[in-house]
Amino acid sequence: MEFRPIPRASEAFQQPVTAEDIETITLRAFGRTVRVTSAVELGGGMYNNTYRLVADGLDGPVILRIAPAPERQFASEHELMRNEYATVPFLAPIADLVPRILAADWSQEITGRDWMVQSHIEGTPAPDRLGDYPRTLWHGFFAQLGTITRKIHAVTGPRFGAVAGPSYATWSEAVLASLCAIADDVSRVGLDATDVRKVADLAVEHHKVLDEITEPRLLTGDLWTVNTMLADAPTPVISGVLDMDRTLWGDPAADWSIRMASAKQDERTAFWKTYGSRDTSTAATWRSLVYEARHLGAIRLERHRLHKDQGVRDSYASMAAVLKQLT
Repeated sequence: MEFRPIPRASEAFQQPVTAEDIETITLRAFGRTVRVTSAVELGGGMYNNTYRLVADGLDGPVILRIAPAPERQFASEHELMRNEYATVPFLAPIADLVPRILAADWSQEITGRDWMVQSHIEGTPAPDRLGDYPRTLWHGFFAQLGTITRKIHAVTGPRFGAVAGPSYATWSEAVLASLCAIADDVSRVGLDATDVRKVADLAVEHHKVLDEITEPRLLTGDLWTVNTMLADAPTPVISGVLDMDRTLWGDPAADWSIRMASAKQDERTAFWKTYGSRDTSTAATWRSLVYEARHLGAIRLERHRLHKDQGVRDSYASMAAVLKQLT
């Protein structure tokens, strides 16, 4: 078997598995009639290890994703792969864009880690392809993102919180639980979590504002350019949506895609033409600040994990500005 892992330092968050592990996974997923001939690790993602597998006995390549070891996962990012697995039936409105799950194993018997095999989506990652198009065509890409996000947000659920659980009866409970988990993770890695805990206190104090959200809607959790594939076409055409592992039931305004669509007044404004207008009421504006604080807390953890010290420091200044507005 041709085996090409990405070289990584011993202290890196992402750690590869062995060629023998991949052969054993393939045997469990497809049986003895399939023999893997190539396993190439793909870059771009910063959480799971991802390999493109080619095997005799399969019609084409498949994607193997291997989760971090349980002890490496933050409490606020608990079992994300299992959350994605639970989400797939709710992604029916965009089923033509989402990889099919071919096999999954939570036993951790082979690598000590969860893994999942998915169908291969044709195309090129949007960050690698979008820049090849004139910027005048980028509006179409962001309009497609708006349509995809609107379809996902239209899906309703029974309770608030991560799709795979835990679940909560009210939106304020779900937001508070998320903020507290992030704060605990920040403290656990030796960073100051005072600002995140202050936001959590404000969420408790003003829980009625959060609880104006009474209908749980499906949130993508992480959808933006980095999680999309583009087809080989004369204009940007989204051919796939990947890594839907941070999904949750909640207020659509709390979604990462909404944050990113709001970040700049450039081509991404086309997102709103297909998605629809935003709620700009006083209550919605206050909630959006709480959501921004939650995003910043998660960003701080990711930057710490990637050893981006300046990014960690920047998160404190950004959080201070949000807290000033909240109070």
